[in-house]
Amino acid sequence: MKTAIIAGAGPAGLTAALELLRQTDIHPVIFEETERIGGISATVQYKGNRMDIGGHRFFSKNDEVMRWWQEMMPLQGAPSLDDILLNRSLPLKEGGPNPQQDDRVMLLRDRVSRIFFLRHFFDYPISVKWATFAGMGLWRTVKAVCGYLWAALFPKPETSLENFYINRFGRPLYEMFFEDYTEKVWGVHPSKIGADWGSQRVKGLSVLALLKDVLTRPFRRRDIDQKKVETSLIEQFIYPKFGPGQLWETVADEIRRLGGEIHTGCKVTGVCVSDGLVEAVEVQTPEGLKSYPCDLFFSTMPLKDLIGSLRKVEVPRQVARVAENLPYRDFITVGLLVRRLKIQNTTKTPTFDDRVPDTWIYVQERDVKVGRLQIFNNWSPYMVADYEHTMFVGMEYFCDEGDALWTMDREAFIKMAVDELVKIQVTDREDVLDATQVKIRKAYPAYFGTYYELPMVREFLDKIDNLYCLGRNGQHRYNNMDHSMLTAMEAVRNIRDGRSDKDNIWSVNTEESYHESKQ
Repeated sequence: MKTAIIAGAGPAGLTAALELLRQTDIHPVIFEETERIGGISATVQYKGNRMDIGGHRFFSKNDEVMRWWQEMMPLQGAPSLDDILLNRSLPLKEGGPNPQQDDRVMLLRDRVSRIFFLRHFFDYPISVKWATFAGMGLWRTVKAVCGYLWAALFPKPETSLENFYINRFGRPLYEMFFEDYTEKVWGVHPSKIGADWGSQRVKGLSVLALLKDVLTRPFRRRDIDQKKVETSLIEQFIYPKFGPGQLWETVADEIRRLGGEIHTGCKVTGVCVSDGLVEAVEVQTPEGLKSYPCDLFFSTMPLKDLIGSLRKVEVPRQVARVAENLPYRDFITVGLLVRRLKIQNTTKTPTFDDRVPDTWIYVQERDVKVGRLQIFNNWSPYMVADYEHTMFVGMEYFCDEGDALWTMDREAFIKMAVDELVKIQVTDREDVLDATQVKIRKAYPAYFGTYYELPMVREFLDKIDNLYCLGRNGQHRYNNMDHSMLTAMEAVRNIRDGRSDKDNIWSVNTEESYHESKQ
C-alpha cells in the first residue's frame, strides 16, 4: 500500500486525506505542528466560550464543496436557540437535525457585516442608500460622487491595490473605507500591494455592482443558492453549531474511522528528495526526530518553510532567495467576555436583547490599532456559554512575528485591547468580565516583496513529481477555505487519474472557472 504524508491538519490537508481514503487505496498520514485541528479554521475554546479564528462564512459557488460540507454536517431541520428566542422562521431542511438536541448540524445564518468609521456604522460592502450618505455628511458625499465619476472617466492602470480600489469606488471612498484598514491588515500602504489581491478577494465588487445589487435584491430568492451574487454581497451562509473547528474535527474523526492517521504536536522539519521524488520526511515528534518514508507528499506548509526544509537536493540560489523573503502577516485575537455592548441595534434585523446583529465589524477608526471585531454570539448562539446574559467578542490585530505587537506582554496586550474598545465607545470597562489571547503565525500570505517572483519557486517545486503544494500557505495565495479544499480535491483527482501536470491545482482561485463570481 502506498503512503501519502501530509504536512498540516488544516482544510487542505484534511480534505486531501479524506479524499485519498474515499477515492484511492493510498494511506494518508497527517503531521500537524500544533495541537489544534483545522489550521486557521480552528475554533479555540475558553471556559466554555468559543472563538472562530479569523471568521469563516461557509459559502461557496462550487456545488461540490457545498455538498461536501453538508455531508459532514447536515443543515438544521429545527430552530436554533436564537431562532426560538426571536420566533424567527427559516427555510429549514426537512428531516434535518435539531440544533437544540444534536451537535452535528449546520446553522443557516444571516450575513451582517459593517464598517465602524467616524463612530458610525456603515454597511459593508458600502451600500447606496440614505443612511450611508447621512453618516458621511454632505461634503464627503459630494466628494465621493465626484471622485467616482472621475475614476469612471479616467481609470488608473491597475498596478497596485490602491489603483484597483480607486477604479471601482473613486479616491474619496477608497480613502474613507479601504486605505487605512488595508494598511492595518498588511502593514504596508495599498500602493505597495499587488492588484491581484483585490481581484481575488473583492473580485467584481464596485459601485456598479452595489447599484445592481440594490435593484435586483427584491427579486432574488433569499436562501443560500446565490450563485449570481458577488461573494461580498451574499445574504446568508451556513455555519457549524460550534464553529468551523467543529467541522474539521468531524472530518478528522472520519479520517481516523476510515484508517487514516493524524499526529498532532509533530512538525515536518525535513523533506528528503532523490531523483525528482520525495522519498522521506523528517518529523520532530514528542519522542524526537524521526524519518518516515513516503510515496507522495502533500505540503500545506508555508512555501518559505518548505523550501528551507528540502534535503538532498540543490535549491537554486534565486529560488531560495524568493522563498526566504516571501512576506506574511501574523494575527492576534483577544477574546473578551462582556456583559453587554454600548452599541445598539439600529438595523432592521431583529436580535435578542436588541444587540448588534453583526458577525464582523471592520474598524476603520484611525486612533486605534484593532482592525476588526467579531461578535461570536451572532455566528452561533452555541459559541457562548451563557448566550442570554453575556457576549463574547473577538478583537483582531494584524502584525508581524517579532514586532512590537507580537512581543507585547500578554496582560499588557489585553489591557490595550480593552482600552481601545472603551475608547471607541463599544463597551464600558466595568462590563468586561474575562479575557484571553490567541496568536496565529503566518495567517495571511502577502502580495508584495518577492511575491511577484513566485513563479520560479513553483517551477522548481513542480519538478518534484510526487510533491503537491496545497492550500493558502502551501501556494502563498490568499485562498478562502473552499479554494484551499479545491486544491486538495484537484490533487487527489490527478493522482487517481494518473495526471502528471499540476496546472489545475495551482489554477484554483485564479482561473475564471474557480472564481466565486462565476455564474
